[in-house]
Amino acid sequence: MTRIVSYNILAGGYSLRQNGERRSPQLTHIIRSAQPDIVGVVEATHEQMKQRPLVIEEIAEALDMQLIKGGHVDRPNDYPSALLTRLPVVYSRVHARPGVLERPLLEVCVEESDGQQLTVFVVHLSAAFSQGWAGDHLRQREVREILRITAPLREEGRPHVLIGDFNSLAPGDPFKASALLRYIVHLDATKRLRLPDGHPHLNFVVPPRLRFLNPLLRAIPRSKLLSMLFDAAAYCYAPRGTIRLLRAAGYIDCYRRMHPHSPGFTCPAGAPAGRIDYIFASPTLAARLASCSEITESEGLPGSDASDHLPVMAEFGTAVQPVPSVVEWDSATARMSS
Repeated sequence: MTRIVSYNILAGGYSLRQNGERRSPQLTHIIRSAQPDIVGVVEATHEQMKQRPLVIEEIAEALDMQLIKGGHVDRPNDYPSALLTRLPVVYSRVHARPGVLERPLLEVCVEESDGQQLTVFVVHLSAAFSQGWAGDHLRQREVREILRITAPLREEGRPHVLIGDFNSLAPGDPFKASALLRYIVHLDATKRLRLPDGHPHLNFVVPPRLRFLNPLLRAIPRSKLLSMLFDAAAYCYAPRGTIRLLRAAGYIDCYRRMHPHSPGFTCPAGAPAGRIDYIFASPTLAARLASCSEITESEGLPGSDASDHLPVMAEFGTAVQPVPSVVEWDSATARMSS
C-alpha cells in the first residue's frame, strides 16, 4: 500500500496572528495520524520567515521523511510548495513557467515498496477569487500548462497523481458560500496584520466593482434567509471549468470516486464550505485506489487547530501484475486449451 496526503499548511505553518507562533506540533500530529508515505505540502514555507529550522523542516525531521522543496515564487507575499516522503526518490523537477503558472509545479518521482515508480505533481493554482470568471480562466490556463507537462506520462500510461490546492470547485459539488462568508467577515473583524498570513479577507474575494455591497455581505451571515439565497446564487455563479478540464483529460477525482454523495469539504477548516483540495490519479493508478478521505481531526485535535485547510488522504494498493496465459494439454480430448 502507498498512502498519499495532500495538505495546505497555511503560510508555511506560522500563525502570524499569534506573533509568528509555529504550528509544527499540530501539523505533525495531523499528518502522522495518516501514516503517509508521501505528503504534498502547499504553502510549505513563508518567504518572510527565515529563522532555521523552518516549520516544514521541523515536520520533516519529526516524521523522519525526506524534504524536497519546490523552488521559489516570484511574489514576496506568496508561498512555495514542497513534498515529504519516506520512499526512495528517483528524481525531482521544478517546472517554473512565469506568466503561465503563478507558482512553480513540483514533480517528484519515487519508488514504491514493490519497486514500481510513481510520479507526484504538487499543484497550487491561482486563487484570484475577486476576478470571478476571469480568475477561473487563469486557473484553466495553468491547468492546460500542467496537462502539457504531464502529457508524456499519460501517453506512456505511467502512474502519477496531481495533488494540492486547486482553488476550484468540481462540477456538481455543493458550496456553502454563507459559511465561507461568515468565516471571512469574522477574520476581517479581527485582522490587524501587516505581514500576509494566508487567510482570505473580504476584498480578496469580492470584485472591485462590487465592493460597494460589502456592508450587505457582512449582514448576510446574520440572516438564515439571506444565507440560503446567497448559497443558491453562489452555487450557480461559482465557475467549475478548471476541474472539468482535468476530468476531460482522464484524471480521476479520488475522493469523489470513493464518496459519490459526501460533500468532502476541505476549506476553511474552521467553517467547512467547499472542496478545493484534491488528489487526482491517472487511470492506471486509479485502478489501485483503495480509499480516500478528508482528515477532520486526530485524537481530539481539530484540523482547524493546525491549518485553514483539511488534508486529504488516498491509499493505493499494490499494482496487479499481469497473469501469463497458461496453456494446458487435455489428453482426454487431445486438444489445446488456454
